[in-house]
Order: sequence, then C-alpha cells, then structure tokens
Amino acid sequence: MDNKAGEPRMAVVVKGLEKTFGTTRALDGVDLKVPAGTVYGVLGPNGAGKTTVIRVLATLLQPSGGRAEVFGYDVVGGAAHIRKRISMTGQFASVDKDLSGMENLHLIGRLMGFTRAQAKARAYELLRAFGLEEAAKKQVKQYSGGMQRRIDIAASIVVTPDLLFLDEPTTGLDPRSRNQVWDIIRMLVDTGTTVLLTTQYLDEADQLADRIAVVDQGKVIAEGTSGELKASVGVGKLHVRLQDPGQRSLAAQLLQQKLGTAVDYSFNGSGLTAQVAENSLAVQILDELNKAGVAVSDFSVGKPSLDEVFLTLTGRSAEEEEVEAEG
Repeated sequence: MDNKAGEPRMAVVVKGLEKTFGTTRALDGVDLKVPAGTVYGVLGPNGAGKTTVIRVLATLLQPSGGRAEVFGYDVVGGAAHIRKRISMTGQFASVDKDLSGMENLHLIGRLMGFTRAQAKARAYELLRAFGLEEAAKKQVKQYSGGMQRRIDIAASIVVTPDLLFLDEPTTGLDPRSRNQVWDIIRMLVDTGTTVLLTTQYLDEADQLADRIAVVDQGKVIAEGTSGELKASVGVGKLHVRLQDPGQRSLAAQLLQQKLGTAVDYSFNGSGLTAQVAENSLAVQILDELNKAGVAVSDFSVGKPSLDEVFLTLTGRSAEEEEVEAEG
C-alpha cells in the first residue's frame, strides 16, 4: 500500500477491513486513508463500528479480514513497531483517580524510561499547557469532568505520539469543557501529531476534522471534507416557518411540487424543511406561498449541516443508539 507520487504521506491506510464477533459483523469492508499531520474524523452512531476500527488500528484487536497499516506497518505483523508510535485515549479517564495529576504524569514518565528530573519536568510542562497547574497536587477524583479528560489526554502524550487515537473524547462534557479539549487537539496537530478522532457529535467533527468518514453498520458510507459531505446532499436547505400550523399540508404540497424533493415536517411545530438544488428557487417558492395565501413568519436558505448530511445518508440521527459488539 505504498503512496503514489504526489500523494500526501499517510499515517493510516485501511483496505477492506473486516471484524466479526461470532455471528456479528462489526466491520464490513472498511476503507480509510488518514494523511499524516491532520485530524481525521470517524463519524457515526453508537454501534456503527467506530471503536472497533480504533481497536484494530491500535493493535488491540486482530482483523478478521482485509488489511490495515499504520505508518507502513501491518497491524498484525508490525504491532510492536506501531505501539512505539501511537497513543490512545478512550471514552473514560484511564489515570489513577486516587493519585494527583502531578503524580499520575510523573509515574507515567518514569514508566516510559524518563529520569526523575525528566519525568517531573515533563509533568509540569503538560500541566501548564493543559491549564491544570493549580490542580497539580489535587487527587484526580476531585477534578471536574473536563479536567479529568484533560489530564487523561495529557497522560497519553507524556511521550509525544506520532498518532493519537481519541475515542469520543468529549462524551458527557459541558460546552466549555468540550471547547477546552478541542483547543488541546488543535495544539497537538500543530506540533505534528496525527489525530484519529471518533465521535457521534457532528459539530465536533465539523470543528476539528480535516476529513471525515461517515460509518454506519460497519461500512464507510461517505468520505470527504465537511464541505464536500454537505455539498453531496444538496446546495442548500430551505427552512419555512408558518404563522398558521394548519397550513402545513398545503405549504408542503407546494414545496414538493416546486422542488421535486421530500419535505421534512420535523423542523418544529409550524415549520418545514427541504433540500434546494438551486438557491434561485427560493424566491419563486416564497412567491408561490404568498399566491396561495400561506402566511410565512420565517423563511431562510442555508447550507446543510452535518446533522442533515447524516440524516440523509443513514435515515436516522447520529445520536440514535445501537449496541456495538465488543471483543
């Protein structure tokens, strides 16, 4: 799986990856290419196969079929080489909560072969960088959820990895804490680390990822930049809110006739949404509604969101849960 001339250097190359657990097929022919030095998002609902992809690439699970390479090493035959260049942070803090933040980072540094002085210096460096200096001597169990995620990520980069796997790193965090973790991820990439991020939060993928793979039922069903994925489901999204909810059926009929596309009633109690292939149609639609006596309180056309992309591709939202097979 060598890169062709002119292609960017790849941190991860996956071809036809399969993984089964008994009769359950968790991965069903996944293809991925992750350019080095970027954030690559793997987006999908719970049970889509995201975590299984991470575990195979991190050499924690052996694939049932296909091939996967990390920095040119096969995940089966080259596992020892891969483990020297990667790190991983899961959905829950893996540090010792009875130790302080400083003690956790110092311990990991010593285990990684640092001298006492080197481990202490690296611990202080990370605590400062992640805004945890004042909490350095507090037990991690006294940290807030956002602080625990930050110390967990700090622990995973005591030795800076070439590739960092982040498996739903902001699950359960408040918006402020999520933004802090996002800033840390951007900082890591600026220093040269490649980040493979799995998430079910579409705004997270939109904010961070250079490219995104949408995974559903163990398959990659779409791949590209955020802009490319949005463009794939239509030029724009029309939102109409009516003064009289009783006119929704009439308005929907007019929209469907003019656009030739499905109309969604889920916008709100008095609203409709529909894809618009040409923004120029919006003015014509507003005119048609006025002629029919349909009173409009709000009318707008915008780019489709990643939520709308996912709903279009899979027929459900990214937050709908399924049970993912575990190995």
